[in-house]
Amino acid sequence: MLRASDQEIWRHAGAISAAVVTKDENFVTLLSMRLNGAAVVRIRVGNTSRQALLGWFAKVLPDIEAALNAGETLIEVVG
Repeated sequence: MLRASDQEIWRHAGAISAAVVTKDENFVTLLSMRLNGAAVVRIRVGNTSRQALLGWFAKVLPDIEAALNAGETLIEVVG
């Protein structure tokens, strides 16, 4: 999916009931236009190294999982 368009990613996520984890607001727009079984986890954090981002993400992952398990379709995580 590295070269897939946002639309293709969104369709695929819906087909498998996945969550799209992204810094891109486009998926929030797609969610508002088309509910398809997918969820969006929007990461709102400034520029950082991959290592720092992954460390931060590991800390918030349990809260994200809990929200998804509760049926939330839009989760915004601000760091």
